[in-house]
Amino acid sequence: MVSFSSIALATAAIAGAVALPTNSTESLLARRAGTPSSAGTHSGYYYSWWTDNAGQATYTNLNGGQYSLSWSGNNGNLVGGKGWNPGTASRNINYSGTYQPNGNSYLAIYGWTRSPLIEYYVVESYGSYNPSSAAQKKGTVNCNGANYDILQTTRVNQPSIDGTQTFQQFWSVRNPKKNPGGQISGTVSVSCHFNAWRNVGMNLGSQHNYQIVATEGYFSSGSATITVS
Repeated sequence: MVSFSSIALATAAIAGAVALPTNSTESLLARRAGTPSSAGTHSGYYYSWWTDNAGQATYTNLNGGQYSLSWSGNNGNLVGGKGWNPGTASRNINYSGTYQPNGNSYLAIYGWTRSPLIEYYVVESYGSYNPSSAAQKKGTVNCNGANYDILQTTRVNQPSIDGTQTFQQFWSVRNPKKNPGGQISGTVSVSCHFNAWRNVGMNLGSQHNYQIVATEGYFSSGSATITVS
């Protein structure tokens, strides 16, 4: 969560907040309408939904491994999806559906480990922002017939599954990405990525937390309906 780190966008967000007139006819509740953050199990799958409540976002758990998400307002950060808790280092994850971002967004295998605390992404598609542009490239790997850039970043005093922490982010970013804007599907063998990370000195924690197929948005808008298995 909170993976995008553009200083310019953060500055713009602060400026926008300061500029908002106190007598605006648009209420705070209207601007922040949507689904509150939550996590748990639904229809045999684990789900996680997090939002900073800065924009309008609706997350819905559907039957089985399916979920839908729509967001608008070009404001704030959100990430949600379905999968498993705990995750594993050997799962083959299938996803299919529609993914239509407008601006900064990811569609990714997303998860966390502890000991150490690591946030990780296997990015299958993204909107206007390529996460490879703001991370340290460590190598490349071919998994499930596609090439991925391996990257690492550090998050300092940021939200995590253990509160505000400093931790590493591990990335595999598909290159080229799967085109967004409509139907999308694929298979991700997480062991291929985890082994490649380990080979370049990026070691996940010994304790897996959740592992989901997530849609993330940052100061953007869009929609997704994804089925996970």
